[in-house]
Amino acid sequence: MRKTLGWLLSLVVLIGTMGAAGSTAQAATAAGPAAATDIKDQILGIPGMSLIEEKPYPGYRFFVLNYEQPVDHRQPWKGTFKQRLTLLHKDVSRPTVFFTSGYNVNTSPRRSEPTTIIDGNQVSMEYRFFTPSRPDPANWANLDIWQAASDQHRLFAALKKTYTKNWLATGGSKGGMTATYYERFYPRDMDGIVAYVAPNDVVNKEDSAYDRFFSKVGTKECRDRLNAVQREALVRREPLEAKYAAAAAENGWTFTTVGTLDKAYEAVVLDYVWAFWQYSLLADCSTVPAAATASDQEIWDTIDAISGFSAYADQGLETYTPYYYQAGTQLGSPDIKQPHLKGLSRYGYQPPRNFVPRSIPMTFQPAAMADVDRWVRNNANQMLFVYGQNDPWGAEPFHLGYGVRDSYVMTAPGANHGANVAKLLDGERTLATAKILQWAGVAPAAALADTGKAAPLAAPDAQLDQRDLEREPQLRP
Repeated sequence: MRKTLGWLLSLVVLIGTMGAAGSTAQAATAAGPAAATDIKDQILGIPGMSLIEEKPYPGYRFFVLNYEQPVDHRQPWKGTFKQRLTLLHKDVSRPTVFFTSGYNVNTSPRRSEPTTIIDGNQVSMEYRFFTPSRPDPANWANLDIWQAASDQHRLFAALKKTYTKNWLATGGSKGGMTATYYERFYPRDMDGIVAYVAPNDVVNKEDSAYDRFFSKVGTKECRDRLNAVQREALVRREPLEAKYAAAAAENGWTFTTVGTLDKAYEAVVLDYVWAFWQYSLLADCSTVPAAATASDQEIWDTIDAISGFSAYADQGLETYTPYYYQAGTQLGSPDIKQPHLKGLSRYGYQPPRNFVPRSIPMTFQPAAMADVDRWVRNNANQMLFVYGQNDPWGAEPFHLGYGVRDSYVMTAPGANHGANVAKLLDGERTLATAKILQWAGVAPAAALADTGKAAPLAAPDAQLDQRDLEREPQLRP
């Protein structure tokens, strides 16, 4: 919330228990003036909250939880489902980061970059309809960006009574989109938004920005090398599809949803260049084989390593059905021309409809993204968007208009889909860090006086701070 809190809990008591290495440091707050209440008891006292497990982590309490949510927030009496979340608890006197990947939640302790910067608590929520957070029976019409934002709003309202300090929302890729949509529908909840590599497909049928991106990303030598491998994979379709059929038989892959092995094969091949730039760096071009002299196995190996031949099998698609459904109903999806494949590509970039079982109805809503884009351009307040220069998803970014307040779009040079604040140029990095600290209400006096002195408040932790960047095909941001 963009205001100073006018009230505090009547009493805050810190209980620290320091044990042997690997033990959990605990913090608890008083529910009232009588006696201190353990944080787990406070959280489980929230109606609809239940514990799956608690995992120890030094300096924190880490809980995996379920929270009962309405299937339809507009008609909450029509049933509920259990939504999985995690809570990385440090101290109720610290600010809190609300993180979502837009997909499944990671049930291992993790800390997003804003959480490290502000040295705070972190709530991570699984996106609705990603199993096991899926209503049964599943009415897919209840999977939209407003319902998902309402999940966040309701969980925030429940936890805000305990975590009373400032809150920031964050996420990367689809999670960055999710944080943005949450702000659009509930702009009074959060004190700031940090959205990483968030695509903004305003007009789904107009994707020329991606074509322009692929015509100039990296170097011509690297682009030519990648294009040649992609083309060669289609020239050698027959022997490589034979290998694909053998791999499918060995691994039990089926292709009912996409239709045929041939369509799945081409979808994987057409992902190759996109996926390279999404997950790799310009320096990695040296690992791409020379197409003219590469063996079938070398072509197979590089396509598999970068795109993944399991991606469009039924078994690979099943987990991501909720994403493809959203891409085909609201989010939009890219469609690039790839002229170097002319005469070889049979299907082009296939639409999300091809990756969702036909039993699930889909109708695209073109107004959804236009509404969000318009709102961000005119109303963004304390929002930060971070992009990677060489990330295809950044070809259609969010833009800020004249009416925004204290909001920024920054690009990390040479970075891919893993771009973050730490990879920005010095001036932007310290400014972004200072703003995050300021929005969270924990900026040191030195950082307030000079943004160049802003730095993360928490010490680095290699295990806690690792980013679980899923290797996804291009149609999944």
